[in-house]
Amino acid sequence: MTNYQSKISSLRAAHEALLTRPNEPMAENGLSTGSVPFRLSTGIYTKYKYPILTAEHTPLEWRYDFNEQDNPYLMQRIMMNAVLNAGAILFKGKYTVVARVEGADRKSFFAVAQSPNGIDNWRFWPEPVTMPDGNNAPATNVYDMRLTRHEDGWIYGIFCVERHDETKPFDTSAATAAAGIVRTKDLIHWERLDDLKSLCQQRNVVLHPEFVDGQYALYTRPQDGFIETGKGGGIGWTLTPDITHAEVRNERIIYPRAYHTVYEVKNGEGPAPIKTAKGWLHLAHGVRATASGLRYVLYLYMTALDDPTRVIARPGGWFLVPEGYEYIGDVMNVAFSNGWIVEEKPLSNSPLKGEDSFSMTPSPWERAGGEVDDRRVFIYYASADTRLHVATTTVEQLLDYCLNTPEDGLTTSASVEKIKALVAKNSKMNK
Repeated sequence: MTNYQSKISSLRAAHEALLTRPNEPMAENGLSTGSVPFRLSTGIYTKYKYPILTAEHTPLEWRYDFNEQDNPYLMQRIMMNAVLNAGAILFKGKYTVVARVEGADRKSFFAVAQSPNGIDNWRFWPEPVTMPDGNNAPATNVYDMRLTRHEDGWIYGIFCVERHDETKPFDTSAATAAAGIVRTKDLIHWERLDDLKSLCQQRNVVLHPEFVDGQYALYTRPQDGFIETGKGGGIGWTLTPDITHAEVRNERIIYPRAYHTVYEVKNGEGPAPIKTAKGWLHLAHGVRATASGLRYVLYLYMTALDDPTRVIARPGGWFLVPEGYEYIGDVMNVAFSNGWIVEEKPLSNSPLKGEDSFSMTPSPWERAGGEVDDRRVFIYYASADTRLHVATTTVEQLLDYCLNTPEDGLTTSASVEKIKALVAKNSKMNK
């Protein structure tokens, strides 16, 4: 073996060690190694010690030219900067994400990665996703795909499409945002549909998994500019009869922004909601202004099964925030999620394997009625626009959190009264 081959062998061994490194739950009720100095259990979810995907997890073939004559110093010819905001789906028995990968050139692209258990041993597919433009103008940048397995039989992806704002030709940071739409059956061949037609810019658009009144339903986040929401009021809702030529019609806000809350500046849907016996379970992001910049956090809410626009639970405050090293990265103090996976219960009489052995509608827990909904949920979230993590929980825990956590009273006095009520309740229990 030549010295050059030995260097390649060492490089591959180090990369394989990273890919196969076991992940482990973060310590609770005490010190956490390499994470936060002290952490009490929330009882809501479990975070894990290591991020599941980073720039270093990307395939070596994407970054190195292994021809000694062309690359004698074994340099990275194409460097990767980050792996972040990923759509997620259970696909052919594997936990699957379509991650946003950002190169050193600031261009983001999509890539599929899979894991046997959803927590570690993640591996990217050999090549990134080739995203066609279809009838749309070429995009400078694409990112943050939401995946929805729709009842029409397709897997849809809706993502942000960024283009230069040509009305400001001399402003090299001026941009416009639109919602690109694709669909696929195999995550390899993607059919590009028309971008969502809207009178304003749209980011963080999500497809509801079921038809509503015979139409496709979309959660929107309207905004006046690429960064500023302006008059955009929060999480919107619209119906469109044709997903191949989707258009925002009669948009209305179903979860508005509010002063001095975690979603005072921006308020957007995360992944597609999870259907439960008690309502639709939503994961969303809220943004507020701080002295050091914008802070992105995650929160939960629920809507009614018979009317996905009617909010029935809105627990106050954030649900998940960046902690410890998660705080630090390209964009500080950011937690963001556009993907989660809920494990459906396998049918005992099913001869099928993979996700085809799972009942989609209705689920066994719905048929049983009144059972504890112990389906596991894997929440894939990014920190500081740099790396991708997982947190695990169950549907039952999320429902309990949503339905029994008090709402934001919107004033200091209301917050104090909630705490005093809890203290009084605990005092009675201690007698």
